[in-house]
Amino acid sequence: QVRLVESGGGLVQPGGSLTLSCASSTRSIINLNTVAWYRQAPGKQREFVANISTTGVTDYADSVKGRFTISRDGVKNAVWLQMNSLKLEDTAVYYCQSRGAVTLGDAVWGQGTQVTVSS
Repeated sequence: QVRLVESGGGLVQPGGSLTLSCASSTRSIINLNTVAWYRQAPGKQREFVANISTTGVTDYADSVKGRFTISRDGVKNAVWLQMNSLKLEDTAVYYCQSRGAVTLGDAVWGQGTQVTVSS
């Protein structure tokens, strides 16, 4: 069964940093699909944060541009989300998604990791 596993969430003060990881034992869904991060705050819909294509092209939501960086590590079968200058409004459960040819167009999701920004 194809699985994505997120890690790296936690509690951080405003202005702080965290790095999230999305990993899989199935190499191809990390390296040969587009991988994205989404987040869902309490009472809100899940929203797009960032993605990285199979060729390394990245895209970001306006709310995180200049603060978050998505990258892929092909050796470790992981996609990272470096989050800097965190704000209270970044508090959410962060989910990893893989979608593309490897999964026949279907989206595979991880279980999510909680990020809480609080003073």
